[in-house]
Amino acid sequence: MLYSLAIYLYMLGIIFVSPFHRKARAMVKGRIDTFRILRRQIDPQARYVWFHAASLGEFEQGRPLMERFRRQHPEFKILLTFFSPSGYEVRKNYPGADVICYLPLDTPGNVLSFFRLVRPEMAFFIKYEFWLNFIIACHHRRIPVYSVSSIFRKNKVFFRWYGWGYAHVLKLVTHFFVQDEESARLLATRGIRNNVTIVGDTRFDRVIDIAHQAKPLPLVEQFVADAPMVLVAGSSWPPDEDIIIPYFNSHSEMKLILAPHVIDEDHLRQIESKLRRPCLRYTEANEDNVRQADCLIVNCFGLLSSIYRYGHVACVGGGFGAGLHNVPEAAVYGIPVLIGPNNKGFREAQDLLRLGGCFEITGQTLFNAAMDHALRSEELRHSRGRICKSYIESNAGATDVIFRVLGL
Repeated sequence: MLYSLAIYLYMLGIIFVSPFHRKARAMVKGRIDTFRILRRQIDPQARYVWFHAASLGEFEQGRPLMERFRRQHPEFKILLTFFSPSGYEVRKNYPGADVICYLPLDTPGNVLSFFRLVRPEMAFFIKYEFWLNFIIACHHRRIPVYSVSSIFRKNKVFFRWYGWGYAHVLKLVTHFFVQDEESARLLATRGIRNNVTIVGDTRFDRVIDIAHQAKPLPLVEQFVADAPMVLVAGSSWPPDEDIIIPYFNSHSEMKLILAPHVIDEDHLRQIESKLRRPCLRYTEANEDNVRQADCLIVNCFGLLSSIYRYGHVACVGGGFGAGLHNVPEAAVYGIPVLIGPNNKGFREAQDLLRLGGCFEITGQTLFNAAMDHALRSEELRHSRGRICKSYIESNAGATDVIFRVLGL
């Protein structure tokens, strides 16, 4: 089968580049450990539900389901698999799952070995994960497969003239819980109608949970104390920082919290070399020095979702590169959000641009203008922020609908 051949070639490519590529190296090493983890940790007498997420973003979408399932059905244990190191390495110790490992590459042999060790009673694949051999194996074993927070666009392989063969995998999915009407319409073109429910994105449920559970950060509270304006730049990349930092350098009336997406030493030094005002890394901050800084660089993971609440304006990174990061994570706190131009494939960003809670920044001039308006008008910040918060709250509830449809 061409699909399995492509998987084998992909695996060889990853092995080939792994000595020179950190992410590829982590994928190879992690998958070597997968079956050892499963043999050691899977309880053959227990009942399992399997959740699979490609990476960290998909994990956050699936998290409300996992945590609800754990509360309401403690008779099940949870297996959580990841495809990408950026998900696994951050969440490999997540307490909400009983077993956490990489998903083995989707070859027939790996699939057979996986199901010899794991006999899940149901499987949840988050957003856009359709591994053909795994789904076929679930179908043959009568394991229901649910696609959660899935979103489809007409440029995806399933809806191209050459994708008819691969589109067969969609017919093996037990039920689709899709984000929007366009996804349901596209599935209908492949004859999939009766097992589709439009529920929205579970990520809205997740960000509301995060906001309610946000932990206090005393050092950040001290840093922002009495600051007339605080910009939180989350998951920033160098193109974002090249726009944000010059404005910050020339506006002493604002403070900046910068949480870069990549926090290796080279990137941190690059950021510091561009700053012309006092800066401090979060890991070096204490009660004595944090008030002396004008820029706080968050050089550790896991804090950004709580830090956004300390901002008057947020700038979510990634929009000048491969793709925008998590807009709802900032919008839930009722602050306006600035984003780069690569946002077309992100429904919540498009919605908030249309409603006026988000502002698209294509370069320095527009960024400067948006920040000037935010600095001058507290009412503007509040009105745009209310749009963001209202949008998040009105789109919550996908998890409730999923559990109701499944009768769980």
